[in-house]
Amino acid sequence: MYKELIIAMLRSGLFGFGGGPSVIPLIRYEAVTKFKWLDNEEFGEVLAIANTLPGPIATKMAAYLGYRQKGSIGAIVGVLAHILPTCLAMVFLFSFITYLSHSTIITSMISAVVPVIAVMLGLMAYEFGEKAIKGLGIYVGIGLTVVCIILLQGLSIHPGIVVLIFLTYGAFHFKIKNKLSKKKERGHSS
Repeated sequence: MYKELIIAMLRSGLFGFGGGPSVIPLIRYEAVTKFKWLDNEEFGEVLAIANTLPGPIATKMAAYLGYRQKGSIGAIVGVLAHILPTCLAMVFLFSFITYLSHSTIITSMISAVVPVIAVMLGLMAYEFGEKAIKGLGIYVGIGLTVVCIILLQGLSIHPGIVVLIFLTYGAFHFKIKNKLSKKKERGHSS
């Protein structure tokens, strides 16, 4: 049974491209169609639960399938089999790039990619900002952006803590907004 688990997770790790969610159809094929460890409905339920937990989804699915087949050792084997191709590829590519790091061609290639990444990050930030302003309003959106910059750059607060602060604010934003709107309406009707 370890052999099937290793084969299934190696294949999904080796042929999966584009991050965790894009690997899920491969894992589903292995677990539901090929080896019949789960039926379609159960796979969907496990996937839903795995999505609620932190961490990479494909790794959580590999751990669950391994645990289901062979207990704790199976979970370890499933995760290792799933991540091994990626780890080996990263070590190989890092070694390759390090070996060729003095090459003008490689240096030029890396330098050419930096502006592309900067533009992609800038576009993503713009789109997020646009959504924030639509949801919060322009003044609150700009105000929260300034607060974020002050917390991250001025006070050097860890980004995880800043995200937690803003998530907490976001949980109460619409309640606060509704209270302010009601107060404003009462003020105009008086």
